Amino acid sequence: MRFIGSVIEKLQRHPKRLVFPEGTEPRILQAARQFYSLRLGVPILLGNRAEIKEVAAALNISLEGIRILNPAESEELDNFARRFEVLRRSKGMKSYEAREAMLQPNYFGAMMVAMHQADGFVSGANLNVGSVLRPLFQIIKVAPQTTTASSCLVMEVEDSRFGEQGVLFMADCGVIPEPNVEQLADIAVSTAQLARHLLGVRPRVALLSFSTKGSSAHPSVGRVQAATALAAQKAAARGLDAIFDGEMQVDAALVPEIAARKCPDGPIVGNANVLIFPDLNSGNIASKLVRHVARANAYGQILLGLDRPAADVSRGSNAHDILGVAAIVGVQAVDYHILYPGAGRSLPGEDESSG
Repeated sequence: MRFIGSVIEKLQRHPKRLVFPEGTEPRILQAARQFYSLRLGVPILLGNRAEIKEVAAALNISLEGIRILNPAESEELDNFARRFEVLRRSKGMKSYEAREAMLQPNYFGAMMVAMHQADGFVSGANLNVGSVLRPLFQIIKVAPQTTTASSCLVMEVEDSRFGEQGVLFMADCGVIPEPNVEQLADIAVSTAQLARHLLGVRPRVALLSFSTKGSSAHPSVGRVQAATALAAQKAAARGLDAIFDGEMQVDAALVPEIAARKCPDGPIVGNANVLIFPDLNSGNIASKLVRHVARANAYGQILLGLDRPAADVSRGSNAHDILGVAAIVGVQAVDYHILYPGAGRSLPGEDESSG
């Protein structure tokens, strides 16, 4: 069975509530319709009710089973604004500013997830990355025992020889421009955790570079080497059974014949199912190349290290991509406490010293 089909099956056994702040976007409406039709849970669309109904009618999309919520008319607006003001008080936020923020669907949706009124958050179809990440980082923040928030892309290619039967996890392709050693190690471990959770197999994590096992000398190569060692330590401390290898070129990570020549004694030998890029430039470029040139299905960006499940979808995503992302976020929500122990216990605004 193809990867996303197995994810959908898992979520059908434990349906969840997902909030989609871009309620009038046609691709979001189509994905929400499929989300409900497949019995994955309750999609919650944010926005003006009349406008959402008008777009749905034009597309001949039924809104049965889909909840529509206008932040401006919500009875939770004042409560959300008060909590957000407390969260941002140390930044000098005023009451009217907090209320104005909560009128914006992405802020309102992030607060819904933070307040356990939704189980996950999916946005970005029509917005730039900052407009999606800013509310999440200000309201939800990072999970306990976690220091780095990042993202990964789940790529499903036709050729099953690559990755895990054609499934590759790629990170970080959306959040941290130039990760340091600690951040790179955290990205590797968080992505490996998600791969283990979704695939049920041992993650084989390749930390990528333009060099394989010291074939070139450069400070960036040393950074990847150090991150590889640190990732293995962090994974062991968390009880995560995974293989970490690096630094290596991407062909040595994915092609056994090439790995046999470049790093014959390595533990991965061309069978990586998780690829960790040295910076955002390489990750973003490579993931888009694979998606379009190989006509791969791309599900992401799945956000990692946050206190609640969330995703920032690409503006180039179609409805199928968004549905897949929503299914992944929903499955994360089922066992999020296993991925991130202690996550989701506190509510925003409870600790007035935060911010």
